[in-house]
Amino acid sequence: MTQKAVDRLEVIQQVAIKQLRQQDAARQLGLSVRQIKRLLVRFREDGAAGLISGRLGRQPGNALSEAVRQEVLGLVRTHYADFGPTLACEKLAERHDHRLSAETLRQWMIAEGLWKPKVRKSTRIYQRRPRRPCRGELIQIDGSPHDWFEGRGSRCTLIVFIDDATSELMALRLVPAETTQAYMETLRDYLTQHGRPVALYSDKHSIFRVNRVDHEGELTQFTRAIKTLDIEPIHANTPQAKGRVERANQTLQDRLVKELRLADISDMKAANAFLPSFIRDYNQRFAVPPHSVSDAHRSVLHNAAELDLIFCRHETRKLSKNLALQYKNREYQLTEQGNGYRLRGEQVTVCEAFDGTVSLLHKGCPVSYRILGEGAPPIPLDDEKSIHTTVEQAKCIQLNRKTHKPPPDHPWRRPTILLPQDHP
Repeated sequence: MTQKAVDRLEVIQQVAIKQLRQQDAARQLGLSVRQIKRLLVRFREDGAAGLISGRLGRQPGNALSEAVRQEVLGLVRTHYADFGPTLACEKLAERHDHRLSAETLRQWMIAEGLWKPKVRKSTRIYQRRPRRPCRGELIQIDGSPHDWFEGRGSRCTLIVFIDDATSELMALRLVPAETTQAYMETLRDYLTQHGRPVALYSDKHSIFRVNRVDHEGELTQFTRAIKTLDIEPIHANTPQAKGRVERANQTLQDRLVKELRLADISDMKAANAFLPSFIRDYNQRFAVPPHSVSDAHRSVLHNAAELDLIFCRHETRKLSKNLALQYKNREYQLTEQGNGYRLRGEQVTVCEAFDGTVSLLHKGCPVSYRILGEGAPPIPLDDEKSIHTTVEQAKCIQLNRKTHKPPPDHPWRRPTILLPQDHP
């Protein structure tokens, strides 16, 4: 007997010996008085067996046949062995026209050893922050380094922009590493498609925040750019504070990896072309409606040429008496005619685009220049998120470079020779 039948037996026995009224028994079992009378008749005729459901042990009328079960499990073994039950169920419906519930497939996969149930860990409970009411008010941003091509291509990083109000993916871009350039290019595409959000919510990485105490108050290149666009930067103290983008990263590392595999994509260019269709499908499945129908995005006030200058690296230099300045082992001199010497000692902004193009601005206006001298470019600085990309680039260059053995007296191997000094 099932536990339900045992509970009914105890109550019906009390009704049969008149220790419990039928109305009270109905209230205890959550049944009608009429049903209690039926159970009482069956108990008096057949005893405890009369309380057992006649459908117990029978196969439901809507149950799938064993042939369908074996066919579905065969497809899972062949194509979706490492898929979760929910995603595998979606792909079975899309690609093989097998429509069944995710829970049914999960139970089948567990029984066949294709899926191991996950045990929930006891985690620290954080107070949930309510969503922003309007779309475009708060955009959570993050980078997710991962083996997105499962060894078919090089490791890379996915830049993720997600809306706090709707959990909607607003922008995705696969890049070699999480850098200032990657975030600026992603934000440039975001502005073109959606407009300016109110605020961007990020972690405290050095791309977004200067973390040195002796430089407190200074702005990073990315923060300077978004402040110019009147977008408020907000930095989270913990990963849990920007939990929506963190959870989205986990979902993407499962779903996007498998979608790229099914589409036979193994390089960043093809993957970035595939991402818009993936974003539309993702948002249809997981986005939620905002509390307010108004959209907080604003129009972009700068034109394309001004945006090109905003999304550059900016450095400030002071002009010498001959209107020259130094930047990255290069000497630049202004070629202003007429009253150009009025600029002696003035501050000039050096704007370097990511393709190496340099523009000089004085009070927001471009000035012409010429290059007087050029030395070796400085060695770029790397952090823990970009060092792997630098190593991979160096490997490609060295493998494609013609073999050359520098002579022993090459300048970089020449030891320092101390000459004797004359003494008075």
